[in-house]
Amino acid sequence: MVATQTPAVAGQPAPSPGQSIAADQPIATGRVVLDAGHVDIGPRYVDGQWTLLIHDGTQPQPVWRSPDETVLRVSDAALQAVPDDPAYAFLGIDAGKRVHVVPQVQNQDVVWIGWNTQDPQVMQTIDRGATLNLLGVRGPGTLTTFLQAGNFAAPQVLWRSAEPAAQPFWVEVNTHTHANWVFSTPGVYLVTVQVSADLISGEKVSATRTLRFAIGDATSTDEAFAAVVDRSRMPVGEAAAGASRDAAGAPDDTSPLPLVVVLAGAALLLTAGLLLVLLRGRGAKRRAERERSTSPSGAQP
Repeated sequence: MVATQTPAVAGQPAPSPGQSIAADQPIATGRVVLDAGHVDIGPRYVDGQWTLLIHDGTQPQPVWRSPDETVLRVSDAALQAVPDDPAYAFLGIDAGKRVHVVPQVQNQDVVWIGWNTQDPQVMQTIDRGATLNLLGVRGPGTLTTFLQAGNFAAPQVLWRSAEPAAQPFWVEVNTHTHANWVFSTPGVYLVTVQVSADLISGEKVSATRTLRFAIGDATSTDEAFAAVVDRSRMPVGEAAAGASRDAAGAPDDTSPLPLVVVLAGAALLLTAGLLLVLLRGRGAKRRAERERSTSPSGAQP
């Protein structure tokens, strides 16, 4: 569908356009609509807390922004026809239909969305890389994100909103990558993404945020700001993972794991209790047998 600068494989996207991020880049506040220019999503520490933010490079002085206060508008300048090629059957869209595409290679008239793991504190603390995980998409159509290493290479699908399960892929530390984002139908889309990592210290961190998209010139950005995430449509076990964390962007520590640990602990306690009862019962039986053998009534003839 579109050309790309560098080859990459799903799970290990190769760095593409070079950039570096200063440790003191500020976090901007207030609502903003980004409809053209360079934008990344990526992990960042805020007041010592791991979170996922939008790195806004559309202005001469880049800043970080909260996904709650940012709408990514994909204008009609992004319209492209789906190729008549079986290689793109994964889109689930009829050949020839015009859809909105944020391309892997920059179109100056379209917001250019990628991801990075280049915040200095992130690079200093994570162990080798991070995982970006699509948890759910709410919208009038489908979203598909894929990489393609040139016109003759097979597309490599990263995210498909048509899939019911969560969809993770690995991102190496100090990576900066762009991909193709294909929206099948105009309208408001809420895209819930989780970023997780193992730290050099041995700690695990995770945060879940929701990206807001207004697809098409006729789509209201006010509606995109007002839209609410439907957690019931997220993969089972993941809806609770960031339900109370989106607004603050705090680490996601409410995953299903604690429940598993509690159940496992309960099972261990129950097993230990049964073993203790069994051992006590056997001990009492042996004592009773000894007492009978030494008592007059228990003497052997």
